[in-house]
Amino acid sequence: MTNWIPFAEGEYLVNQAFLVAPDGSAAALENTIIEVYLNRQGQRYLKGRSRIRNMVIIELLEENDDLDLVLDFGEEFKYCLKQPELQAGKVFAPDAKSTFWFTPTSSWEQIPPNEFEELLSRLKLLSE
Repeated sequence: MTNWIPFAEGEYLVNQAFLVAPDGSAAALENTIIEVYLNRQGQRYLKGRSRIRNMVIIELLEENDDLDLVLDFGEEFKYCLKQPELQAGKVFAPDAKSTFWFTPTSSWEQIPPNEFEELLSRLKLLSE
C-alpha cells in the first residue's frame, strides 16, 4: 500500500461521496473532506471525515456487513475505497446528523468516469 495517493499533502473537498453496500443500496454523504499527510519518511497517508444521518448508516449495516466508500473529486478523479475503517458517534436520534471518520484499509481503486456514471445509475439511495 505504498505511494498510491496521487495528491499532495493537504485537505481536499470531495464533490460527491457515497457509502455503498454490496447489494447496491447507498447513502449520499455531506461535506466530505480528505486529508493527505506525510509521515517522517515522506510516505503519504490519507484520512477523511464526512457527515451523515446516523440512522442511514444503521439501515445500511442491517442488511450488509461491509461498506465501500466512493469518492468523486471531479473530472477523472473518482475512487473507491474498499471497506474502509469507519468511526462514528453513537447518536441514534432519528434526525441527528454527525461527523464520522474513515481511514483506508487498502489502496483505493480509480474508477473511470464512464464506469462511475454507470455505478451511480445503479445505486439505490436511501432517503434522508
